[in-house]
Amino acid sequence: MEKADSNEDQVKNRYSDEELDEFRQIILTKLEKAREDLQVLTEAYTQSEEHGINDTSPTFKLLEEGHQVLSKEENSRLAARQQKFINSLENALIRIENKTYGICRATGKLISKERLKIVPHATLSIDAKLKQAIRK
Repeated sequence: MEKADSNEDQVKNRYSDEELDEFRQIILTKLEKAREDLQVLTEAYTQSEEHGINDTSPTFKLLEEGHQVLSKEENSRLAARQQKFINSLENALIRIENKTYGICRATGKLISKERLKIVPHATLSIDAKLKQAIRK
């Protein structure tokens, strides 16, 4: 009886295969959505203007062109950020395959399921993230 109690008291050092499959599904869903969003953003900043401003007044044309440049730059930044998010999700899938997913890289302890369900690409526990933020 004591042996069974001590097994329950042992700290879990990794998520079970069933739990990893659950996280994999969450990540795959987010990855599909993120790729769709990236495609929209990429099209937004690479698309040539079909409805030009050639027939408008010079002042309006100048303002409109400036706005288009700013919009393309912003979309480009958003696309780069989205690509980084996709890479993080893909890396999380690799960690699932390696069975190292959900282990905090700073403490070596498991990251809470609640955190991973919200931020499935997380590599730091809440405590480690807060300590990192304090140091900055």
